Amino acid sequence: MLEIHYVWQWPVRIAHWINALCIVALSITGTYIGAPFSLGGGVNPYLMGWMRFVHFAAGYLFLVSVLSRILWMFIGNHHASWRAFLPWLTPKGRENFVRMFRYYTFTGNNISHESGHNPVAATAYLGIYALCLFQIFSGFALYGQFAPGGFWDSALGWIFPLLDNQYMRLGHHGVMWLLIGFFINHIYSAWLMDIKQKSGVMSGIVSGYRYIDPEDV
Repeated sequence: MLEIHYVWQWPVRIAHWINALCIVALSITGTYIGAPFSLGGGVNPYLMGWMRFVHFAAGYLFLVSVLSRILWMFIGNHHASWRAFLPWLTPKGRENFVRMFRYYTFTGNNISHESGHNPVAATAYLGIYALCLFQIFSGFALYGQFAPGGFWDSALGWIFPLLDNQYMRLGHHGVMWLLIGFFINHIYSAWLMDIKQKSGVMSGIVSGYRYIDPEDV
């Protein structure tokens, strides 16, 4: 008999949706900034200005959201804990990681059952947060170049004598596509697990509740 359990606390859910919206907004505006185009004479001539404004505003929101979620890894419940993102540190975690990896790669039929993230998803999310931090770091470092001597230039400008500006831009652009790819896969995987486990994965990130077998708690 499945039981209803409160898994995802409200800070986790809010950060999840803010991060998703920010990635969409940053990807659209960032793509335009990198390859601008004209909509014709006299039609919103300040388009680039608005794109940059939205990009920078979303960047600040993304910074606050990601840092808030990282903070919650240390003060939230065990589902939100940083330990949940390191499942392979325990024998059971490594066993479940292999089981889920085989399922995702179509080499096995069994899945692990967790009340929170499965081991493969948790490891992937750890990598995604690393990519998000890189985007924040590289984005604000590039942003600081428009105001020499300003806060972001003083805080992050030291990187450019070590790494060329164009390499930083290329890395920032490349990671954007990695996050877009993850975004697509994330939706598919969550839907797949919702169907396979019948645990309310999709609705859980809105309500916070999931349907869980007591033995898996």
